[in-house]
Amino acid sequence: MRNILSLILFLTVIVPFQADGDEIIKKDETLTLRQCIDIAMKLHPNIIAAKNSIAASESRVGQAEANYFPQIGASSGYSRISPVSSLTSNSSSTSDQAYDQYTSSVTLSQTLFDFGKTPTQVRIQNLNLNSSRADFRNSLEQITFNVKQAYYGVLQAKRSRDVAAETVTQFQQHLEQAKGFYEVGLKPKFDVTKAEVDLSNSKLNLIKAENALKIAKVVLNNTVGLTDAPEYKIEDNLVYEKQTITLENALALAFKNRPDLHSLQLKTKASEESIELAKKGYFPVLTGSAAYNWAAQKFPLEHGWNAGVTITLPIFSGYLTKHQVEESRANLNIAKANEDVLRQQIIFDLQQAYLKLREAEERIPTAELAVTQATENLDIANGRYEAGVGNPIEVTDAQISYINAKTSYIQALYDYKVAQASLDKAMGVK
Repeated sequence: MRNILSLILFLTVIVPFQADGDEIIKKDETLTLRQCIDIAMKLHPNIIAAKNSIAASESRVGQAEANYFPQIGASSGYSRISPVSSLTSNSSSTSDQAYDQYTSSVTLSQTLFDFGKTPTQVRIQNLNLNSSRADFRNSLEQITFNVKQAYYGVLQAKRSRDVAAETVTQFQQHLEQAKGFYEVGLKPKFDVTKAEVDLSNSKLNLIKAENALKIAKVVLNNTVGLTDAPEYKIEDNLVYEKQTITLENALALAFKNRPDLHSLQLKTKASEESIELAKKGYFPVLTGSAAYNWAAQKFPLEHGWNAGVTITLPIFSGYLTKHQVEESRANLNIAKANEDVLRQQIIFDLQQAYLKLREAEERIPTAELAVTQATENLDIANGRYEAGVGNPIEVTDAQISYINAKTSYIQALYDYKVAQASLDKAMGVK
């Protein structure tokens, strides 16, 4: 997992890329699902935000470690001083004239012992850093799921559009047959009118299907982070591939792999460490210091030095430390409650995805059989009409049954693929 995270960070940070969609995707290129996910990993704003969250956490670790090192400072100053006049009972006089004062100093301080306060702060920030990394992985998995859902949505819309286009072609052929029969007196005008109405309705449905496909492509472009992408195609992988896993195994994988659960567990540990950090406010801090000073009214300056050790012992701080400890304990209880809530949510997500997967799996063969039967029924209805023994209502009903069967089959495939993606995300597996 660490190697995968390092590779993704390399792709998103070190490898340069063009923000222009024409540079990322070539016009009329055919993209696979893997390519769409890779593009999202490079361009999606959530990835960039999560990556910078890791960088901020790394900086906070460095800030906590700063107390391990000596603190060195330098100062220099100039003052023009006019002494206050000294007063007597009979007169006032100025004891001295105004003069210049030059000062410089270099100081060094080092915390010698703080009863483990600094190591505790470092541990807390390291836990928060690992939590940020887990949040980053969670962002990757969420975006992967979103891309899959949008990708399958485009395939569903495309297949539905193809069904609508096929329906227009079939109704167009039926209209030509009805006109031919009417012109030779074998069929009434009603057949022609009925065929014209069916053709118009099918054209309206095709317009809706075309627009639904365009919207699905917009959703996919937004999901991968390319709102201005050129026209491209995607590989059709909307096929049934059986996934065999039990709900018990899925739950075990989820509790082991879910990055959002790992993140909360790390935050809970950080809250526990925060209690210990707050308690250290009761203990003293031992500090060593040294300074080298220069001072005089004119150059060259006189110099000297000092060194010493200081112990700072908190005696009474208005119960500040007590309240800080209580706050840390309350935050720990909140973290534990959030972890319990997430565990319940994981169980719910898994059960829901698993049941949807199995339901779609059961629908697919039935829907596929319905397509075969509806196709045969449509062929029979068309054949009967061509032979002059059928009627237009029979053809229309058969065509509607065929459309519904094809739509149900496409929907079942889409639902199964999305349920697979939901189950993978719920288990925390790629």
